[in-house]
Amino acid sequence: MSKSPQTEQNRLRAFFNHLLSSTLQHTVMQEISFPYKGYSKQDFLEKALHWANSRSHLAYFNSNNIDYPYDGFKEILAIDTLKTLYPETGVNFNNLEKFHNEVTNDSNFNNWIFGFLGYDLKNELDKLKSDNSDYVDFPDIHFFTPRHLLFFQKNALTYQSSDNHLIDKILNSDTQKQENHFSIPAPSVSKSEYLNKVEKLRQHIEEGDCYEVNYCQEFHGQIEEFNPVELYSSLNNISPNPFSALLKLDEHFVISASPERFIKKSGKSVISQPIKGTRPRSEYPNEDIRLKTELRNDPKELAENMMIVDLVRNDLSRTAETGTVQVEEIFGIYSFRQVHQMISTITSQVQANTNPVEIIKNAFPMGSMTGAPKVKVMQLIEQYETTKRAGFSGAAGYMNGHSEFDFNVLIRSLFINRKTKRYSFQVGGAITYDSVPEKEYEECMTKAKALFELLGKEQQVTLP
Repeated sequence: MSKSPQTEQNRLRAFFNHLLSSTLQHTVMQEISFPYKGYSKQDFLEKALHWANSRSHLAYFNSNNIDYPYDGFKEILAIDTLKTLYPETGVNFNNLEKFHNEVTNDSNFNNWIFGFLGYDLKNELDKLKSDNSDYVDFPDIHFFTPRHLLFFQKNALTYQSSDNHLIDKILNSDTQKQENHFSIPAPSVSKSEYLNKVEKLRQHIEEGDCYEVNYCQEFHGQIEEFNPVELYSSLNNISPNPFSALLKLDEHFVISASPERFIKKSGKSVISQPIKGTRPRSEYPNEDIRLKTELRNDPKELAENMMIVDLVRNDLSRTAETGTVQVEEIFGIYSFRQVHQMISTITSQVQANTNPVEIIKNAFPMGSMTGAPKVKVMQLIEQYETTKRAGFSGAAGYMNGHSEFDFNVLIRSLFINRKTKRYSFQVGGAITYDSVPEKEYEECMTKAKALFELLGKEQQVTLP
């Protein structure tokens, strides 16, 4: 019997990955302090990101030093790949578990993996489908273990690499600027269509089909030239957030200014911090305080948040020791550059000998981006949204050899496919019976503001 093209392709990839991994010699962590050879940390980081962009894979995570419960992302830069996990329909979570186990138990690797989970992995967990159009053509999953690993501290850098000349290569790299050329973002639905669908979702809630559903819309366009490092830096300046990320995975790029944590494991503790509730920031202090107070006391926003907290408690309980699931904070108000957000923190203590991928799988996709009950609202999302979510409302992050991990929620994020020269981003919000369609639309535009600004198209977008 002849092998399928996908099976043969995966076999060749596995062989190539083995050859790559066998070249890694045992390495030790090394450290430099800033300033280093006249370079500040920020200057070095810029050069490191540009040099990393010349390789096939990079992943950079950054908390922007924002004070956040259980901290934001570690500041890590992973460059190039020794072993790569590509998607395989129907078995991606199983393959991720095998991939993580192999990397963490093999001395050829540095025990860290980086990558992302796409929203449509939901189809592996329940009897669901994704038949909507896929404008940007993103894979369902992509992870890698890096050849070079850099950990940034305030005034120092710790790194691991088999290349003794890594730092010199970074310092001698070219950081020449490049212009970014995007077409004007086109909405996936008109404003009138959006308002009509929100009203139909309210009817589903009234009829008892669900309690809350997260409904999103896509903006997309063409991109001729771009520099992902400059795009990331610009977005991070516009909207610094505790779960910011830049990923280059072959031809696919994720540029994220996410304010939301999906799930983290530290020791035995598992932490999830769903966001439900948004208000724009104001440049006028009194108005900014009024908006913040309004968010904290809005019955609709409180109800949304409470429903998702209950859903997350249930998700974490599947892998938690009995009686350890706790709501540590509910309805917390946190202010970021662009918006005020309502955030709750739910924690648990994981059962002994639970594989870390099992914890992630049992909570995926995150309730803040689906609604409740989860399976029913995912069916409604497929019915009423017109495009696949793909990477959007998935998760990006990292896992280490101690079975610890941290993943964001891929919102406020730009997705680029360099091969097809297309880009996409999506925004949405929770629809409840009390939703006012016009206000829901305004909230979407508030969430999209930073990305419109990044593309330089905020005054040109046509919203029919």
